[in-house]
Amino acid sequence: MQSLKKERLSIMVTDAINEIIRTEQLKPGDKLYSEKQLSAKLEVSRSSIREALRMLEVSGVVKVYQGKGVFINDMTSKRHPVKEWVVENADSLREHFEVRLLIEPHAAWVACERAEEKDLEALQSHYDAFVAHVGDGDVSKAIASDSAFHLAIAKATKNRTLTVLMRTMDQTLNEGWYASLHAPGRLQSSIIEHGRMLQAIKNHDSQEASKAMEDHLRNALSDIQLHYGTL
Repeated sequence: MQSLKKERLSIMVTDAINEIIRTEQLKPGDKLYSEKQLSAKLEVSRSSIREALRMLEVSGVVKVYQGKGVFINDMTSKRHPVKEWVVENADSLREHFEVRLLIEPHAAWVACERAEEKDLEALQSHYDAFVAHVGDGDVSKAIASDSAFHLAIAKATKNRTLTVLMRTMDQTLNEGWYASLHAPGRLQSSIIEHGRMLQAIKNHDSQEASKAMEDHLRNALSDIQLHYGTL
């Protein structure tokens, strides 16, 4: 398997681990390689492996047991893996949105004041990619484009601390993105909501951009509550 060092890891590592499971014909109950072994095998950091394993656990492909390892889940069961994960991790997910609501509306406000042409182009590019992936039905890539769009807003603030904070959230709290975008209709709603944010930033309308971001996050949280019956 080729090195993944230069690729977009959030998607590529997850796909690579899925490929390992498939090609090595691992069955439900089988133990997967350790984080250290996967890191060496795919030539990526252990933090990237942990991020991928979290996404695979949310989607029900694997189950991570602290101190025991990672095991293959039974994907033929009638359980709803994302719903199970949301119920089990309701507190973490609530905290995820609480932090984002504190940070991102203000980031959108500041981005309106400081965004340069290159920032607007980046936002448009991520928005277009998100729309395309939703149209193709590729949820994993849509999630990556969604988080990239939010990170691009942070970068447009020209505030390095805020950008680092958002990048950290993208890498360590991205289950929130995953859970919300699996709620029925949320991808399509996000297209409209992202479009509203994008237009407000292009218009340098700080108040509208901040409100659009707050509405977007609250709508995502509401959809999780409605669909999964928790939070």
